[in-house]
Amino acid sequence: MKFVDEAIVTIRSGSGGAGCVSFRRERFIEKGGPDGGDGGDGGDVILRVDPSKRTLYEYRRRKRLSAKNGSPGLGRQKHGKNGSHCYLSLPPGTIVFDVQTSQVLADLTDPDKEIIIAQGGKGGRGNKRFATSTNRVPRFAQPGIPGVEMKLRLELKLMADVGLVGLPNAGKSTLISAMSAARPKIADYPFTTLTPTIGMVAAPFGEPFAVADIPGLIEGAHEGVGLGIKFLKHIERTGILVHLIDCGGIDPENPLAQFQLINNELSMHSDTLANKTQVVVLNKIDLTGTTNRVEAFKNALPDQTVFTISAATGKGVKPLINHLAQLLHAAAPEDKE
Repeated sequence: MKFVDEAIVTIRSGSGGAGCVSFRRERFIEKGGPDGGDGGDGGDVILRVDPSKRTLYEYRRRKRLSAKNGSPGLGRQKHGKNGSHCYLSLPPGTIVFDVQTSQVLADLTDPDKEIIIAQGGKGGRGNKRFATSTNRVPRFAQPGIPGVEMKLRLELKLMADVGLVGLPNAGKSTLISAMSAARPKIADYPFTTLTPTIGMVAAPFGEPFAVADIPGLIEGAHEGVGLGIKFLKHIERTGILVHLIDCGGIDPENPLAQFQLINNELSMHSDTLANKTQVVVLNKIDLTGTTNRVEAFKNALPDQTVFTISAATGKGVKPLINHLAQLLHAAAPEDKE
């Protein structure tokens, strides 16, 4: 299935059914009076968070969604049938915007949460409701209230605890496959990752945590160059960024070039990403000739803890997982008794 993280849909809640104008006609009963029933209420459009959903692909095809209208009232004071609701099942992390005003209508993060985004119209009252001592034969009823039509923009921001960032071919996909059961495409050329990948990592203590791998960033990503800018929003919700660097590409004369390039792109995209906690990781230490490059990088960044790993062989991955678990545990709110 194609990964889709944006969609525009038109929704419409159901209109209320009209009230009924009716009079009781029955043998041996004179002046039976009004007996028109109320119309049924229109159905609501409801947003539902479905943890089993991963993309918005369904809503690239379903452009228009409508709830059912309420049925009109009937004689003998019969109430019209209420219209059935329309449910939009959306993945966790979906943000719903009003296209016309650009206002955020809902931020869906809690599993199984439901929000009424468009209320159905109320059914009209039948003429029985309008009978009074001075107007015993009302010959009118209320029409139903029309439903609401809206155009919505759906935007998915994946929810993960840790986000992997780095240049193309830094080994992010290899790392997430070494940390979790995720199996993204891995190859020896840049931009192997074309869509975000989520992997669940078994922590040494506490709850498992989710790691998000996004396509590599390049210079000018904040201006739309490459693929990274399109997917940076998927790591805006993460608590920690793992800044992965290919130590084979470190220039001993300017060891922080890659590190500074990525940080610059993050800060140009948003202050939110720039201010996130970063764990710096040098990958591919199994390659020959990387020792001097690693030392040059560490010397240029003396105040930062730098992890050295080989995602391909698994060396150093376990201590990295332990460190991430500790950071997430420390950042988690304590349970109040």
